Amino acid sequence: MPPHLPPDKRSALLLMDLQSAIVAGHADADFLPRIQRAIDAARRVAMPVIWVVVQFRPGYPEVSGRNRLFAGVRQAGRLLEGDPQSAIHPALQPQPQDVVVTKRRVGAFSGSDLDAVLRAGGIDALVLAGISTSGVVLSTVRLAADLDFDLTVLRDGCCDADAEAHRVLTERIFPRQAAVPAIDEWIASLAAA
Repeated sequence: MPPHLPPDKRSALLLMDLQSAIVAGHADADFLPRIQRAIDAARRVAMPVIWVVVQFRPGYPEVSGRNRLFAGVRQAGRLLEGDPQSAIHPALQPQPQDVVVTKRRVGAFSGSDLDAVLRAGGIDALVLAGISTSGVVLSTVRLAADLDFDLTVLRDGCCDADAEAHRVLTERIFPRQAAVPAIDEWIASLAAA
């Protein structure tokens, strides 16, 4: 069995921060079609699809002035609940059986109920994709590894404004804790299993 298909594990595809406002600033033209291929492949094998979005309540009560990243988001008035730009990109639509988790910090587990959703579903292996590689993906890989999840990061299912940071993370850092195949390699391994 390929190393990014753990035997006897229940896997979920975790799609992170694929919101209109975030996709617009980071993704190339081929990014969303690649993500859709991964979603379609997961659904063909009945793998749960879980979406993670970063959103804040009106007034940003979750954002401390000490948090440099989100203080800037607050100042710009971005990523508010209910704002269409904070929604999942319209090219990628959750299905009724999918779970959408809202987080209040960079990592998918921070300020969310993701861990409860995963444990309730008996999920112990995660396939990660999202924006940005040096943000949500890195934070989620680190904590998920510490929580003993078996991890796969879809290297072309992630992107970053800093191409060199993306390269270093996917080629040198993530392989210490995760398998890091391309989406098409991952899809082929699903078909072969």
